[in-house]
Amino acid sequence: MSYGIPSAEPSADIPVCPRHPDRPSYVRCQRCGRPACPECQRAAAVGFQCVDCVNEQKRTTPTYRSPYGGALAVGRPLVTFVIIGLCALVYVLQWIVPGDAVFEDFAFANIFAVSEPWRMVTAAFLHSQGFLLHIVLNMYTLWIFGQALEPLLGRIRFLAVYLISAIGGSVGFLALTPTLPPVGVVGASGAIFGLFGAMLVVQRHRGGETKQLWVLIAINGAIGFFVPSIAWQAHLGGLITGGLAAAAIAYAPRGKNQALLQAGGLVLVAGLLAVVTWFRVTAG
Repeated sequence: MSYGIPSAEPSADIPVCPRHPDRPSYVRCQRCGRPACPECQRAAAVGFQCVDCVNEQKRTTPTYRSPYGGALAVGRPLVTFVIIGLCALVYVLQWIVPGDAVFEDFAFANIFAVSEPWRMVTAAFLHSQGFLLHIVLNMYTLWIFGQALEPLLGRIRFLAVYLISAIGGSVGFLALTPTLPPVGVVGASGAIFGLFGAMLVVQRHRGGETKQLWVLIAINGAIGFFVPSIAWQAHLGGLITGGLAAAAIAYAPRGKNQALLQAGGLVLVAGLLAVVTWFRVTAG
């Protein structure tokens, strides 16, 4: 029978890891020069750094912000792609789930404004099965405007504007159409028009040209009045809501309270939508 022999303590001449004194460490941090065992080594541009130096560098590196205070969204517009992916997934489910169950459970109609208000959001992720261009054009437009707006606003603010605009589209439809007979409405068009409104506000705030945007809004808005199956009411509601939400973000004074003021402005916009909904429902 044999027994393991305990390893000897490292001598004073052998470098050891400061975090693990029982481990000899011959690799030194490129930043502070202290020994670092394999567990405490972090790969650097040249050689390795110890975990303490990496953590210190993270604390001292400034966080870059978008022009409107959001964390700078570098690379691809992640939120935009996620929304497009969700819409595509739901569209597939609309086809494979039998009995129009997805439409029946998630589309918005005025009769659901009180009993199932969450449909005001979920309807924006559904699209017409009888008109393929409905989802194609909406997702293409979202991709174009998302690439421009998401880096400017920051991911969280962009998502907030999009979702509040989706609700605004449903509220616009609720406010401008009769409750009966119930008509189901689906599509991201209200939220897309919200991005139109947001881009218009952002462009004006930044001193950019807005004529082409006005033309785009006018053309797309006019189509809703000539095609019976298009809910122009949702377009108008989304456009106004997106403009108000973007104004709450763009015109909030800069400073340490900017994010708080922006959040407060978005809450006020959401509250305004709730008030409009309440008046419409109580009016019958």
